[in-house]
Amino acid sequence: MNKNKPKHIGIIPDGNRRWAKEHGMNKEDGYEYGLLPGLRLLRQAKVCGIEEITYYGFTVDNCKRPAVQFDAFQRACIDAVELLKQEGADLLVIGNTNSKCFPDALLPYTERTPVNGGGIRLNFLVNYGWEWDLSHMCLDGRPYSSDISRVDMVIRWGGMRRLSGFLPIQSVYADFYVIDRYWPDYKDCDLPDALKWYGRQDVTLGG
Repeated sequence: MNKNKPKHIGIIPDGNRRWAKEHGMNKEDGYEYGLLPGLRLLRQAKVCGIEEITYYGFTVDNCKRPAVQFDAFQRACIDAVELLKQEGADLLVIGNTNSKCFPDALLPYTERTPVNGGGIRLNFLVNYGWEWDLSHMCLDGRPYSSDISRVDMVIRWGGMRRLSGFLPIQSVYADFYVIDRYWPDYKDCDLPDALKWYGRQDVTLGG
């Protein structure tokens, strides 16, 4: 086993629209194909002993996309949460619930909730925005996402080299691993390869 094992992994499942376009589909059709990869990854993470995992669903800025795309990724987020919670987890959905963009179906999970026996800490960012998150600090000194722990490693599919506003406080010391394949093309070697890579990093947390 690697000398370093991340306790908390952030997942940015990018490339759904590009994948759909390359397969002759409408852009909005790609989100549905990202559901099973999320389930496969969660199962692997539990076997590997990962304690916490955070999936990036959609951001406040994503809501500016065409209505047909917005409807598709909102539905995909609801379906993803319903699918993933069947595995057993301590579930938390984080996002701006005061916006009409936040799905009503996910409101029951905006407080951490053990589902199907509990287990791994499973976070889902839905209608999330970094400015919204940090704005709460003006009220009590903590971000809205204060129940989410520090992220050790962020894995992003789709080839882009950016965080896209993903949990800026928790990711301050996160190692960043990029996979060029699109998220719907997830392979079972992706997580083990990322863990091996992380095990070779010099994790000092600034020390």
